[in-house]
Formats: sequence, structure tokens, C-alpha cells
Amino acid sequence: MSISNTTASDELPSVRAAGVQSSLALLARVLLSLIFILSGFSKIADPAGTIAYIQMVGLPFPALAYAGAVVTEVIGGIALLVGFQTRLVALGVAGFSLVTALVFHSQLSDLNQFIHFFKNVAMTGGLLQIAAFGAGAFSVDSRLGER
Repeated sequence: MSISNTTASDELPSVRAAGVQSSLALLARVLLSLIFILSGFSKIADPAGTIAYIQMVGLPFPALAYAGAVVTEVIGGIALLVGFQTRLVALGVAGFSLVTALVFHSQLSDLNQFIHFFKNVAMTGGLLQIAAFGAGAFSVDSRLGER
């Protein structure tokens, strides 16, 4: 039998650290999800313009690509926001972000496209962090007992 010399005050930093970690995980999900949700709704507001842009880069089935982008951004963004199926959603949206960078922002000699390309790459990195470490305590996944 062992006797622990641990007191409540010894455990307090780890409780605080867990609270900070959960709060930061929530903040990361909120900040990353906003760009997808807003972008998805802007596509809904201008389907013709979005489809024309998709056609301009030469993707096949532009109407289908449009629908896929809207679903990915709006539904994926909301799922990320609330922390539902977070790891899977983060992986999917990360893939979407990387493909979008390569297809729509590959003209790196254009400063605007260069910035958009690396913004997407950075978002992909953040999403991979979420996929690796999960949604945190403040999430639907946590409520459902998923890690």
C-alpha cells in the first residue's frame, strides 16, 4: 500500500492546464471554422459567379464542384465549430484546403495568389493539429464520450 503525498494544491496546475488546453482547442476550432462558414455562405449568395470561377480554372463538372465546396465549407465548418466528428471533419477540410490551394491559387508569381496559397497551407496545418489532438473538452465529441 502506498501513501500519496499529493495535495489538492499540487493538482491545481494540471487542472488549470487542462482548462487552458480545452479553451485553446475551442478557440482554434472557432477561428478556423469561421473562414469556411463565411466562404460557404458567400458561395451560396453567388452561385453563378462561383461556378464561373470553377469553370475558369478548368475543373470538370463545375456545378458538382460548387455543390461539394458549399457542403464542405458550410457543413464541415459548422461541424468543426461545434466539435462534431472533429478529427474526421478536420482531415476532410484539410484535404479540401490543400486541393483548393493547388487548383485555385497556384500562380505564385501573383502576390495575391501567393498569399492565398500559403493561407490555405497554414489552415491545412492548423486543421491537421486538430485532427491529431481532437476537439477538446468543449465539444460535441467530448459530450458523446469520443476522443
